[in-house]
Amino acid sequence: MLRAHAGFRALLLGALLWRLAAAGNLELPTAVNVTWSSINFKTILQWQPKPSGYFYTVEIHGQTSDTQKKCILTTETECDVTDALRNVKETYTAHILSVQSAGMDNFEEPPFASSEKFTPYNQTILGKPEIQNYTQKDSKLNIVFQDPLTPYMFLNGSFQSIRDIFKHDLEYKLYYWKDQSSGKKEATTKSNTFEISVDNTNNYCFYIEATIPSRRENRTGQESMVFCTSVGRTILDEYGAEVFIIIAVIAIAVITLAIVLSVILCKRKKAKAAREKEPLNGI
Repeated sequence: MLRAHAGFRALLLGALLWRLAAAGNLELPTAVNVTWSSINFKTILQWQPKPSGYFYTVEIHGQTSDTQKKCILTTETECDVTDALRNVKETYTAHILSVQSAGMDNFEEPPFASSEKFTPYNQTILGKPEIQNYTQKDSKLNIVFQDPLTPYMFLNGSFQSIRDIFKHDLEYKLYYWKDQSSGKKEATTKSNTFEISVDNTNNYCFYIEATIPSRRENRTGQESMVFCTSVGRTILDEYGAEVFIIIAVIAIAVITLAIVLSVILCKRKKAKAAREKEPLNGI
């Protein structure tokens, strides 16, 4: 009888604790402003506010994949979820759970905020291509560049590039123009090289960006650094007409000063020679 009574009290106490835990979880604030930030498939989930007296746990839900937990019991407001999005063509939703301790979310699902849907293949931003080499010879401008790398690896440990993932969907655009001119031309390639016909009497500047024409959003990526060729560049091309004029004015001033000084010295010598030829007074 005593054992049954003790068991009933334990059951009653457990139910009471369960209700208190559930009530405590419902009072916890939920995250707001949940956003995805992804470049070359490295994906960071961000939200607000900074927690006080509770923690966050991130759950990644795919349409066909199992739910994955990331950044468990964190006090941060961002989480690197790259590893949970390896199936880049899947569409994911993130839940930012608000929890008080390691055990409380076992009683009942804690309050959470949901992100917008995210498909890495369609939405990650394409990073900057790296220009490896460029030459301008005669009437040809040749450019060699490298695909941006992703955080994902092959079995041999080397990193996959965006080309390894996008394959034939990936293109690159080249924008080029005559140095000190504003008129741009463009060209497209599916390889890692450009060969462009140019005017061999002019230098050219250019940059490259990756593009996925099949996308509805984020079609074009980040721009590479701007480079300029220097074939046949003169001082006037390099520094501009204004600096050339300043140099000419300075040169004329120096020559004029030299002439004036020469004239003054010459007059002084003549005056000294005339004084030496005059007879001495009293002789």
